[in-house]
Amino acid sequence: MPAPKNPFKAALKAGVPQMGCWMGLADPYVSEITAGAGFDWVVVDGEHAPNDLRSITAQLQVMAARDCHPVVRPVIGESWMIKQYLDAGAQTLLNPLVESAEQARDLARAVTYPPHGIRGVGAALARASDFGGVPDYFETAGDEVCLLAQVENRAGLAALDDILKVDGLDGVFIGPADLGADLDLRGPDQADELKAVILDAISRIAAAGKAPGILTLDVELQKACLEAGALFVATSIDVTVFANGMRKAASDALALVDRRIN
Repeated sequence: MPAPKNPFKAALKAGVPQMGCWMGLADPYVSEITAGAGFDWVVVDGEHAPNDLRSITAQLQVMAARDCHPVVRPVIGESWMIKQYLDAGAQTLLNPLVESAEQARDLARAVTYPPHGIRGVGAALARASDFGGVPDYFETAGDEVCLLAQVENRAGLAALDDILKVDGLDGVFIGPADLGADLDLRGPDQADELKAVILDAISRIAAAGKAPGILTLDVELQKACLEAGALFVATSIDVTVFANGMRKAASDALALVDRRIN
């Protein structure tokens, strides 16, 4: 019996755009709702959300019954952290702040078993192999791991063409907020310039045969990135959806009454 198929990786390879949502509320109950909403994929964020290995594992468990693929973003792409998330059952990893081809090659080795990589051979203990219930896991797991690198600053952008040559890298995600900050293109007057940089990067990633990705709440930029070849696009963030919804609910409630003290 081989490792479970990774439908997200298969879709990217086939050139089928995948639409997703960013999850930062760090709760299995909320993750189950989000994963059942209809998105193709969701990010379980370990960088900017209060997640750890156990909370991410719990979210992977509740999402297993949903037709939505979980992408795990570690705090940083350290090999020991990658090892733990893979054993917990993550098949797709989005690694932040990739700045060089050497760093991308290290990531590729971290998700690969020896003799070609350094992933620890201990999956029989882990959820990834159904606790030893998948006898061919060691031989087949690598085919189903999807490795994504996040380019989000000046250094990463300068090294993009070299990063795209790394074997074992399936896609490159452009982080527009961090990239705009590092390039000092944060104001509304510089939006068009930042958009041009992003679309150029998306086009270069697609031309290199890798899957381009992005998170943006800007509908027009979402459309432009898809037209430029983006294949995994996150259009929502659970935190902002919830926060905005609750603020509106509170505002609507308060508008029903006059609470002025005479």
